[in-house]
Amino acid sequence: MRFIIGLAILGIGLVVLIINHDSGQSFGIDNDDFGQLVVTLPILLMISAGIVLGRRQLGQSMRQMAIWVLIALALVTAYLYRNDFRSVGERVLAGLMPGRAVTVSTADGRAEVVLHKVLGGHFETEVGIGPVFVPVLIDTGASSVALRYEDAMRIGIDPGELSFTRTVLTANGRGSAAPLRIPEIRLGPIVRYDVDAVVLEEGRLDQSLLGMSFLSTLSSMQMQTDELRLRD
Repeated sequence: MRFIIGLAILGIGLVVLIINHDSGQSFGIDNDDFGQLVVTLPILLMISAGIVLGRRQLGQSMRQMAIWVLIALALVTAYLYRNDFRSVGERVLAGLMPGRAVTVSTADGRAEVVLHKVLGGHFETEVGIGPVFVPVLIDTGASSVALRYEDAMRIGIDPGELSFTRTVLTANGRGSAAPLRIPEIRLGPIVRYDVDAVVLEEGRLDQSLLGMSFLSTLSSMQMQTDELRLRD
């Protein structure tokens, strides 16, 4: 019973700290002080129980108290380093699921997006355009963002209102493209506004391209083995 009560105290306390992390306080108490209180309560519970039960069970209570101290320290450590653990988890998922954009913070506090190569040897991900997420290929050879005809329709562009006046060379041969400006493109925490782009005529592009009209605005773009790092 003591074990269950102590575990419940630690579990509830950890949940409260996570929920109130942004506010900085829990029940009117600073989160750091509240965390120390949560750790201390199970220990006091074990000590008081040992005193009540007498000397014959004091040794057992001390052993249980030591276990509780280790559990409490593990939970507090998990809470304090939760952002690091989440970052490691995101990196692992990115390795297992190529194309998943992972956001990390650099030493100077800047946001950096990390991408892993997909099976074809390219870097692919998804960017947010309005409420829609569009799969894109990172292409430094493309002068601007290039949208598939189908993706343009998905984000609410009416191809009938476009003027396909540009001639472009794609993997599927020469085709016509319509210039336009995209109000907002989001790649993780990296957001760019009023981005130069084109929409390719139907059937000319297998996948939308994230070209230099977006990439050239970044602070840096660095390739490390199978990783591509994009810094805001």
